[in-house]
Amino acid sequence: MNQSNFKSMLLASVLLVSATACDSGSSSDNQSGNETGDVTPTQPDTPVTEQPFQELYDQGIDRYLDVFAAVPIAVRPGGLTTYAFDGSSGGPICFTGEQYAMSTRDGASSELMIFLQGGGACGPNGCDAVEVAQPVVAPSIGILNADDPGNPVADYNVAYLPYCDGSLWMGDRDIDTDGDGINDRMFRGAQNLSASLDVIVRTYPAPSRILLAGNSAGGFGTHAALPLVRKLYPDVPIELVNDSGMGILSEGGQETLNEYWNSSAFFPASCETCIGEDGNLTDYHKYQLAEDPNLRFGFLSTKQDAVVTIERGTMSGPEFERQLLEAIGELSEDYPERFRSLIADGDGHTFIIRDFERSVGGTTVKQWIADMLDSNADWASVSD
Repeated sequence: MNQSNFKSMLLASVLLVSATACDSGSSSDNQSGNETGDVTPTQPDTPVTEQPFQELYDQGIDRYLDVFAAVPIAVRPGGLTTYAFDGSSGGPICFTGEQYAMSTRDGASSELMIFLQGGGACGPNGCDAVEVAQPVVAPSIGILNADDPGNPVADYNVAYLPYCDGSLWMGDRDIDTDGDGINDRMFRGAQNLSASLDVIVRTYPAPSRILLAGNSAGGFGTHAALPLVRKLYPDVPIELVNDSGMGILSEGGQETLNEYWNSSAFFPASCETCIGEDGNLTDYHKYQLAEDPNLRFGFLSTKQDAVVTIERGTMSGPEFERQLLEAIGELSEDYPERFRSLIADGDGHTFIIRDFERSVGGTTVKQWIADMLDSNADWASVSD
């Protein structure tokens, strides 16, 4: 939506919400997040820090929390509410100027899933990313399907964050790419993410557990979101599912993107190896697990993901597989109680939306997620 029409949209949204609230109810009226679940917090296998991620807060990654206002623009049956933001004056916006919006959907449990959608990336050496946010909790398939009785999160409260920032949820820089004096790429992933999390914490203030999940760019983005989610929910157990955003990068790739997007603050300055010499983010993931003992990771990938390798031109399939398995091995060795992986044959990309029923190592992706959330002994690393 054109930003000049935002004030008109605000007035229309107020009328729309007033007209529909009696039929469907808004998410803010649902206080299921205040209930107490029976989830047992994960046990740390590393020393507990006084304040997880304090260094990142000192670097300013939380600077956009509680800054931007959200407006509910649609309330639909099933407890689904869509919120929009004003992108003027540095606010949330898609990277080509389209309006940013996101949704929440009320569930029947005290648990919360925060889902980050993916859709490419836009860097200095190539730009191929989703430009328009599709804010409704859709597609209603895979892990987002509330009507699938076999879906382990079918009754969760859901926050759906569509992707359109081009910067893997971390950017904070507007750029003039054609030299006409007008910025034409607005990398505001940090703003989009922070403003969305503000909506989430006000809508679901006290979940018993959080599943922070994402696929592709959203899988990568879960790690940018994690410290902000932890700040807003300091004592809630977090289960992080990274689907096909593993951070297997070419040498110098992340540093180049950080400079282009102004996103270096998301990486702790004291961790000199969080961006490895080979470009990989294995030590970054170790850092997050070390900082936060009330956290578990589940990583999913194919062995030779073609989107990461061929389409991005980063490395060959076999080289990606070698580096992927090396990273998985290190994380499994260092955090055996809080890290598991699902690694499939082939070069496909993403599972939890488009391939939820896929069998890997004798178990389906859906069951693997269920085992993770059940905290039972069946949750194990699997591969083809």
